[in-house]
Amino acid sequence: MNSGLVIVDKPAGWTSHDVVGKLRRLAKTRRVGHAGTLDPMATGVLVIGVDKATRLLGHLALTEKGYDGTIRLGQSTNTDDAEGEITSTAYADVDDAAIQSGIGTLTGVIQQIPPQVSAIKVNGERAYKMARKGEEVELKARPVTIHDFGVLEIRRHDGLIDLDVSITCSSGTYIRALARDLGAMLGTGGHLTALRRTRVGPYDLSMARTIDELTKELRILPMADAVGAAFPRREVSEDDARKVMHGGKLPAAGLGPGPIGVFAPDGTLLALVEEQGKAAKPLAVFVP
Repeated sequence: MNSGLVIVDKPAGWTSHDVVGKLRRLAKTRRVGHAGTLDPMATGVLVIGVDKATRLLGHLALTEKGYDGTIRLGQSTNTDDAEGEITSTAYADVDDAAIQSGIGTLTGVIQQIPPQVSAIKVNGERAYKMARKGEEVELKARPVTIHDFGVLEIRRHDGLIDLDVSITCSSGTYIRALARDLGAMLGTGGHLTALRRTRVGPYDLSMARTIDELTKELRILPMADAVGAAFPRREVSEDDARKVMHGGKLPAAGLGPGPIGVFAPDGTLLALVEEQGKAAKPLAVFVP
């Protein structure tokens, strides 16, 4: 089986682990993982690594992501999304200008407290497991970057307001926490009712395939193409290729920060490197 990435259009109701399990069966290998979890309710782009490409996943998970979603103002839930129980309701009497002002406050670099039912570990245990046992989970705020937070449509009904939004953000951002915080800021409460991830780095919905499509034909994006799309590309001489293949450093080429794909003269992917000072040090070497 070739190493590479599979860009999946995850269906609603599936966990990211469910998708990994399915791809293990399709690819006939246990060496399968994903870059960035999607909640069961969410659909859209889930990047799956097969065989050697699993070594790319930690770096791909840190890339910018895009989402389309629906935020409901006027109701809060204990999970900050539609899968939880409604904990409070309020008549959502806010105008468009107030909504846009709140969204403006939540754009740029912000401090975000993850949802209580997130997968973050607290003292070695997942927060969602602690929350399910009725334990109070204290999660610290952390910086995330909301590059763009656009409103596509505003719909008012039954004392509620549904906002269709499009969001581009940094790794580690919880869209349901944005819904929660916008509702709190406007005094209405809020939660996420729908979410679709449209992009992970350079991999978007145009490249994604449904589970049914992949079952009929497993399409794997080759490692060289995957790295070339996601990271700066550096082509090296035969001498430097030999150095990289044995885990050696190269002189920095000014292509950082972040991972850089190193390619042999014939186009073979050799490694990911990272520039530190005057040297480029290997992060992962892909050829024996």
